[in-house]
Amino acid sequence: MVINISKDLKTLFPQFKIGIITYNHITISGSPQMVKGRLQLFQESLFFDLEEKNITEFAGIKEWRSIFKQTGKDPNKYRHSAEAMYRRIKKQNYLQSINSAADINNFFSLKYEVPIGIYDLDCINGNIDVRIGADGEVYGGLNGRDNSLKNLIILSDSLGPFGSPFVDSTRTNVNEQTTNALQVVFLRHSIETVEAQALLNSLKDMFIQVHGGNGQVEVIV
Repeated sequence: MVINISKDLKTLFPQFKIGIITYNHITISGSPQMVKGRLQLFQESLFFDLEEKNITEFAGIKEWRSIFKQTGKDPNKYRHSAEAMYRRIKKQNYLQSINSAADINNFFSLKYEVPIGIYDLDCINGNIDVRIGADGEVYGGLNGRDNSLKNLIILSDSLGPFGSPFVDSTRTNVNEQTTNALQVVFLRHSIETVEAQALLNSLKDMFIQVHGGNGQVEVIV
């Protein structure tokens, strides 16, 4: 599987990069108490931070709002997934446990202030293009709606778009039957590659600790 960043994205964002972790032979289940506890404690701590600090002052949140604006997607109408979670927590509407994979995804997304997607690798067909969505492109999302992908950064395989930093599609959703997965970290463009690799390895190690299997890390630039 080859992951290609489009020329349009590289022209618009010369420092564009994403983190990729490929997992094999994993077992997804209900979250262990360790994961639930860390997610809950982090949200409670963040709630107090948000009483004193505006959401858009967080560096990762701010940077991804700027990215949305530059691709032509209004960040006040389309919140990237990390910002959407921060806004929930500010209202003390804490995230509930979904499954072990989604909970770890959410924990690291909150911690690093960036969108993170996880996809069932066996539901992805062929190579992946990272590009800007075109007019008329739509998919059914995990938010229960059909979502316009125009001007969003999206992930697309031979069957069409399946992921974005806004909301992911139902087609590639991970569940307890998933044994191979692809995790995509929509990195801050300003982050250095060495720091990005350390972030990815930290995420991979915790994921494998919970799910078993093995993982491979790569920064795509």
